[in-house]
Amino acid sequence: MDARYDRPETDAFTRTYWDAAAAGRLLLRRCASCARTHHYPREFCPHCWSESVAWEPASGRATLYTWSVVHRNDLPPFKDRTPYVAAVVDLAEGPRMMTEIVDCPHGELRAGADLVAVFADGVPKFRPVGWVGRLE
Repeated sequence: MDARYDRPETDAFTRTYWDAAAAGRLLLRRCASCARTHHYPREFCPHCWSESVAWEPASGRATLYTWSVVHRNDLPPFKDRTPYVAAVVDLAEGPRMMTEIVDCPHGELRAGADLVAVFADGVPKFRPVGWVGRLE
């Protein structure tokens, strides 16, 4: 079996996150000490170092910060999906997240575009709000 480079390995800590994503829900971690959210999931708060953090449902809303259209990637399974849009989004809750923009022509993307989370194969991705298309 070929190695896959499009998903991290799930471990005991991240299983909650990936199980929620498989069910179509995005989770973030919120710190009880400083009340800030963070992403990627960690067992401590990266802002105040408290270990008093818990999973919390996210709204699934974001704005497009930056993106790049990838035309070539030789790693499996990406080479079969080019071109695709690798992006950084600002989640409504505050953290930035690396993701993929789907369901939209590349030429229609604009910084600051309102996005909503969609879940393809248990992986959170984003598409522009109001765009009616289809997931690949």
